[in-house]
Amino acid sequence: MTGKERREQLLAISRSLFAERGFEATSIEEIAARAHVSKPIVYEHFGGKEGLYAVVVDREMRHLLDRVTTALTAGHPRELLEQAALALLGYIEDQTDGFRVLVRDSPVASTSGNFSSLLNDIASQVEHILAREFAARHYETKLAGLYSQALVGMVALTGEWWLEARKPKKDEVAAHLVNLAWNGLSHLETKPMLTARG
Repeated sequence: MTGKERREQLLAISRSLFAERGFEATSIEEIAARAHVSKPIVYEHFGGKEGLYAVVVDREMRHLLDRVTTALTAGHPRELLEQAALALLGYIEDQTDGFRVLVRDSPVASTSGNFSSLLNDIASQVEHILAREFAARHYETKLAGLYSQALVGMVALTGEWWLEARKPKKDEVAAHLVNLAWNGLSHLETKPMLTARG
């Protein structure tokens, strides 16, 4: 194998093991054994388990962010919501191991390089879309961030649940997410108040 091919092999094996067992339960020894190489080969390519994990997570985050970003490029706001929900659910369906890696806890506490930071990136993009819609409807644009976090959180948590449940089918899950979000969004009050405090 060339160095590049070996690196890709190690990444594929590690991705599978991190998805199956998590960061802590996966060892360099096991990765090397599955690749039929010595431990020093793994260290040579990645410097250690943390470096290998960081590359796997970074690739998965870029994959998912690219999918969602592409879905948020054009269309009516409802279509954008549908496309974003389908992008996340499609990623979970097509790249199950990758999503499992992303939703596990990162081995190093940080504000970047984890699923939470990825969701914040997506929410930031959604915030810009919502701010335009809010301005057109004369809502408080400064609240677009709150609503974007709520929408992204709703889809992400449902995605984590669907990772294991897998029922109903992807399109049906997306339709229900959009139904809840859109029918709620299409009837937003300009100055919402809690009824108990009204």
